[in-house]
Amino acid sequence: MIYKGVRGQVTYGEAIGILLLDYYAPFIPGDVGNASTYSFPVRYELIEGLTFERLLKKDRTVLEPLIEAGRKLVKKHGVRAITADCGFFALFQKEMANELGVPVFMSSLLQVPFISRIIGDGNKVGILTSNSKGLDESFLNAVGIDKSTIKITGLENYENFRGFGVEETGILDRNIIEQEIVSAALDLVNNDPEVKSILLECSMMPPYGELVQKAVNLPVFDFITMINYVYTAVVKKKYDGFM
Repeated sequence: MIYKGVRGQVTYGEAIGILLLDYYAPFIPGDVGNASTYSFPVRYELIEGLTFERLLKKDRTVLEPLIEAGRKLVKKHGVRAITADCGFFALFQKEMANELGVPVFMSSLLQVPFISRIIGDGNKVGILTSNSKGLDESFLNAVGIDKSTIKITGLENYENFRGFGVEETGILDRNIIEQEIVSAALDLVNNDPEVKSILLECSMMPPYGELVQKAVNLPVFDFITMINYVYTAVVKKKYDGFM
């Protein structure tokens, strides 16, 4: 077999590129920002100066640095698809997808229309987010979410999650965070019987998905379900077996 290099590309074999906020937090296994989360190589690209606060404020000046970072992932590292590490990147989904020439899936919220279809009419997707007050219709509309199909609960009033996930203390007590996220999920389901599935919007929530599912006994989606799904589309598996 003969291989040919791609001029300008400096690394190979990383199909998924991940754009990172400039954020101070420990990214534990299961987090989008922890490479050991995946069964395949990923390539990270930090956007210096792009903070969570700027996303919440819908700062459109971050778009050009985002596009440039995405282009770098494609040109220098050959990624086949690009995602990011915060659901609030939904605001830039359309522009990024139009610019980069590869599949772009900037927000975990992109899964909501799909989930809505598979759980049936009259049911809702329960969304656990880091900041329910910030997750307004601007972000929802950017990824085609019908507000009548969802129920949102935020973790901003849970002290420990707010500390590491919003205020950037840099300290995470996993046992306490688990309790807070499970508690929020139970409240979400118990307060609205129409909720038939859970989406963990925040990129730091996937490590707790298993416990959430055990508590609510519903399908649980998150950033990692989305990344794995897209990976299987851009890197197809060869099937070997017998009949």
